[in-house]
Amino acid sequence: MASLFNDWNNVVAPARNELVFEDRNQAYGAYSLRKNHNKNVGIALLISGAFFVLLVSAPAIIAWIQNKTQVETPAIEVTQLDLLPPPPLDETVPPPPPPPPPPVMETVKFTPPVVTDDEVVDDPPPVQTDETPQISTVTQEGTDDAIIIPKEKGPAIVAPTVEAPLSYVEQMPTFPGGEEAMQKFINEHVVYPQIEQEMGITGKCYVTFVVEKDGEITSVKILRSVADGPGYDKAAINVVKAMPKWKPGKQNGRTMRVQFVLPINFTN
Repeated sequence: MASLFNDWNNVVAPARNELVFEDRNQAYGAYSLRKNHNKNVGIALLISGAFFVLLVSAPAIIAWIQNKTQVETPAIEVTQLDLLPPPPLDETVPPPPPPPPPPVMETVKFTPPVVTDDEVVDDPPPVQTDETPQISTVTQEGTDDAIIIPKEKGPAIVAPTVEAPLSYVEQMPTFPGGEEAMQKFINEHVVYPQIEQEMGITGKCYVTFVVEKDGEITSVKILRSVADGPGYDKAAINVVKAMPKWKPGKQNGRTMRVQFVLPINFTN
């Protein structure tokens, strides 16, 4: 091995370096690199071998560290509890008496009149008492001691019926002055939101509402919003609510409630 490094054909042979760099500056440059070449190669081989050994044994080292740091979990002892049976029932104790029946109000069965051709004999009038019995489907005697307060019959409350709005009628509702007047009203009264204008957001918003029989605008809602422009929804609702009364729609000559969809285009 020593003869190999000292061979004249070897570029880094010490004898060759001494002869080549004789009477020259040997503090740096090629002389220094050739002189320390064998040493640097040995150090590099040593480091590479150590790194390879560490890389191969890494899984075993990690497993050993995990086994050392793993804390054993203490076993939990479960004790089985034996439940005691319920106490026996005392058969000598009598059951509680049943509740008394509710009081019965005296009533007289209502008999519907019968139409006949025979002569009708009037029945004797009923015996007048201080209290008039209630009319019912059966005749029964009331409880003497019980005080029964009959339910008061108030006036019948009839909820007003509201017709559902129609989506289409023969004569659809119209804005006063027509479609051009409506577009002019929207352009003059709509308030553009500042944020959407600064961001350059545009789009079309669809508003649905109901034109009542008297032309009033009710149930104003957003059917489809402008993407990334929530401020346009509020602006569209406000301008529709500010509209004057419309000319109501008609079906077969009758004034009807009509649901209307209005598109509003927002542009910068």
